[in-house]
Amino acid sequence: MEKIFRPSPKSFKNTFCVFHEVLPDRIAGMPVQYDSQSGSKYYYTKEGMYRLSNHWGRLANSKWRLEPMEPETESKFKVGFASWNEFYPDNAEEELYYLEANYFKKTVNYQHRNNPNYDSKAILRTSFATAKRIKQIRNLFELTSWAKYFDYDDIDELRKEIIHELIFTNKTLEEIKRQITQ
Repeated sequence: MEKIFRPSPKSFKNTFCVFHEVLPDRIAGMPVQYDSQSGSKYYYTKEGMYRLSNHWGRLANSKWRLEPMEPETESKFKVGFASWNEFYPDNAEEELYYLEANYFKKTVNYQHRNNPNYDSKAILRTSFATAKRIKQIRNLFELTSWAKYFDYDDIDELRKEIIHELIFTNKTLEEIKRQITQ
């Protein structure tokens, strides 16, 4: 009989990870190896971890996000998979995070500097500074009241210009807006 692979629970403390949604049949027949008090179920393999949960984001002392399938599944409970090398260290002091904007979907997300896709162009920030920028960018995507102070032909192009500066510079939102109105 094959021994069940079980990593140390401490290996997940203070980590950042992006799980990718998979269909529930991927865990069919697998034994649940950890059942959390909040209702999440964990399945470990030598390749990585499957997590069945109805909540993602900040989890105790970790930041775990789920990238949904397209088209998105209807179920509230989603199964996500992450390989072991996709768990990165997290702390509040270091500049570990950068931002990525999807202008088509009007979304913004943060990624870890250890992500192999990081090209060193976006500015790295602490968790707190990253959260502040995310809020600003989401407001730019969702609201239009801020645009009344600008002379523009296309609000989406104006958004893109401001958001690009928020991601790739250390300028404040106020500095960026001043620069554009000059």
